[in-house]
Amino acid sequence: MIQSHPRHELAHLANVELLTPNMEGSLWFFKELLGMREVARQEDSVYLRCYEDPYHHSLKLTAADEPGLGSMAWRATSREALERRADALDKAGLGTGWKSGDLGVGRTWGFESPDGHQMEIIWDVEKYQAPEDLRSRILTRRSKRPLQGMPPRRLDHVNLMASDVTVQKDVFESALGFETRERVVDFTTDTEIGAWMSVNILGHELAIMRDMTGAKGRLHHLAFWYGVPQHNTDAAELCREYGIEIETGPDVHGITQGAFLYVFEPGGNRIELFGNSGILELEPDFETVTWDLADFDTGLAIGGAKLPAETYFIYGTPPLPDQKSLLAPSNVPSRVRKLDPEFVKLPVTESIN
Repeated sequence: MIQSHPRHELAHLANVELLTPNMEGSLWFFKELLGMREVARQEDSVYLRCYEDPYHHSLKLTAADEPGLGSMAWRATSREALERRADALDKAGLGTGWKSGDLGVGRTWGFESPDGHQMEIIWDVEKYQAPEDLRSRILTRRSKRPLQGMPPRRLDHVNLMASDVTVQKDVFESALGFETRERVVDFTTDTEIGAWMSVNILGHELAIMRDMTGAKGRLHHLAFWYGVPQHNTDAAELCREYGIEIETGPDVHGITQGAFLYVFEPGGNRIELFGNSGILELEPDFETVTWDLADFDTGLAIGGAKLPAETYFIYGTPPLPDQKSLLAPSNVPSRVRKLDPEFVKLPVTESIN
């Protein structure tokens, strides 16, 4: 019997695939500047993880002609929950079927959002086991904190751009059990501009923002968690020193109360570095908080940082034809900063630590 209410059927965001036209530059950013560890390569993809991520990988970088979101995986709370959600998505007309899993992942159920964002639900996963030289003395930590860069602790959330926020939100609520914690409404047109959603106590693991261009299926940003706001300031210094463009921050959002820093990695994707947990929702009967678009400066940035309208509310990946010029050239070597380099196929290797 299909469970009618899907609440508590998904546990959390497990991994995300980013597409990049500049594999060398993107790898430099995630491995050298952010200190993520590479764990494997397969065909045109490289698999990485943060030092507290629980599974084989949390980030898959795949070579492509344009930046953007490849796919993203949500882990179910049980094998039975996965089966129930697969059935619900299939009945909603969004399922793309069962398939064998990626590296470190078992059988998955594929689906797509009404806007075409590719996603999957997983249960069987490979729990990361650090090699001897990377084992942490902190037993709840999956591996030692890296010595290089400014390493984030784990994957945090994803923000999608959508042609219609309400349509996306309703599907994630009804078919997958997401709860909308906060939203922004333009009351002059009664239109939802944004929604921040979660399947656990985090303030959000999924955000949906209206794509002001009317395009479908684009990515706004992918976020990684530090847990300490000072690390955002330290990361901003590294980005300034090494020519990574800072879009805005560090500051704190009123929405989610998250400490933010937004930058553009060399492949062209926007990355948020999240400096704290934001608000945690412990109430079982909480009520969705609604912000009025006409009066939500505090929602954007408590400290008054400006979120530049020409990029933050317009630019997404894949970029529209006239949007690549929005990104200023960086000062890092051209092999790192180019947005459209010739791609040289990566060698296949089983595991790299």
